[in-house]
Amino acid sequence: MDPQPTAATRPIQLQIADHIRMQIERGELLPGDALPTLADICQRWSCSMNSARGAVSLLKAQGLITAGRGKAPRVRVAPARVVRTSERHQAEKDLARRPERERSTVGEAETNHGMSIHEQAFSTAYDIVTAKESLASALNLKVGDSVLRRVYKSTDQQNGLLLSLSTSFIPLGLIEKNPELLDADNEPWPGGTMHQLSTVGIEVMTIVDEVTGRMPTTVEAQAWGLTEGIPLILCRRISLDHNDRVVEISDAEYPADRAELRFVTPLKPWRKRSRSGREGGVK
Repeated sequence: MDPQPTAATRPIQLQIADHIRMQIERGELLPGDALPTLADICQRWSCSMNSARGAVSLLKAQGLITAGRGKAPRVRVAPARVVRTSERHQAEKDLARRPERERSTVGEAETNHGMSIHEQAFSTAYDIVTAKESLASALNLKVGDSVLRRVYKSTDQQNGLLLSLSTSFIPLGLIEKNPELLDADNEPWPGGTMHQLSTVGIEVMTIVDEVTGRMPTTVEAQAWGLTEGIPLILCRRISLDHNDRVVEISDAEYPADRAELRFVTPLKPWRKRSRSGREGGVK
């Protein structure tokens, strides 16, 4: 859509913010470019300093600029994108059957971020929790049943900001016969959850991805390095075996300004019609 001003009567700070926003959208102001100073805005628009500050605040709230105490406002430079595609599920399942030397070279760090896990500060925390009502319902368990909770976190070693954060829940009864699956010291596990489950005879046959969103807390915004106005995308992955039994739930967070969700759905071909108009077999 072509850049357009906000409809209806607009106060001066919105007129100023609209003008600068459309300059950004048209490419007249590029990522990293400095905005006019508050004094320049006041002079050009014959407005007060409060109105100029209000315009800058509106641009910040839209996630278009970065600005802070002692820092000149600049057009925001978008961070590198993380692509989360449904095609990865089959790739992960195929990888789980490969030799360990091959499984150990590929993980979320490589597939999502295009960087080795050794370039990240990676941590895993395991604990056993009792399922409350919402989790018990999602895992088809009884309230109070034991669940293995695993929290995975990766941060950029250069700036300390979050790169990924996810929490996994597995019914304890499914995996307790393999003690190695209960030990966080075995992470990162070559082949990931697909291979872990295979060691106790579980094959994942279906994965359901559920996506929602919300605004971050101040703590989350700081951890991810989010500018004002950027929401979080919440992705829940539900893994089921051949009996449609839920064997794992994984909740991951991604900032909306650096995440691309791609869902690829193979479709079966229609059966070809015969000359009589009836459907026949696919040749």
